[in-house]
Amino acid sequence: MVLLALLLLVVLIALWAISAYNRLIRFKNTVHAAWADVEAHLKRRHDLIPNLVETVKGYMAHERTVLENVTRARAMATSATTPQDLKVAETTLTRALRQLFAVAEKYPDLKANQNFLDLQQSLQEVEQDILQARRYYNAVVRDYNILRQQFPTNLVAQLFGFGPEEYFEIEEAEEAPPTVSFS
Repeated sequence: MVLLALLLLVVLIALWAISAYNRLIRFKNTVHAAWADVEAHLKRRHDLIPNLVETVKGYMAHERTVLENVTRARAMATSATTPQDLKVAETTLTRALRQLFAVAEKYPDLKANQNFLDLQQSLQEVEQDILQARRYYNAVVRDYNILRQQFPTNLVAQLFGFGPEEYFEIEEAEEAPPTVSFS
């Protein structure tokens, strides 16, 4: 009878461990899917920037430094691979875009150019998509990290090497998308 009770206890613990492992896997995969969504939105942003730069370039050839800063920041952002690298790169890119839009305000013809206005609107929409994707990613990371730290799931997490995931945070001052007023 004791042997049967012990065997039942081992089976229950094994079933619980399998369930905990599967929950960790599900959360880990959700984190990776959310990160892929963030990357997709960042790629859209990065793809818009060369068109924006080319549109602006014709109007402000002597503002070469601003254009080079945007191009350099975009290159840095597209080559970043970790959330920490992306945080730095995207902060730099946001600053460069704000500088570009500030300089663009000096050019009345540019402010009325439909291509520029369309690109600006598209970029603002992408910025909102990035913000939403980043919030979702961070929520999923939070839930995963909580799950892997809670007892007794933390035992399974340690046993199978489920490490913490990193949040994708941007400096507080850089959270809002670039705002440009052409009025």
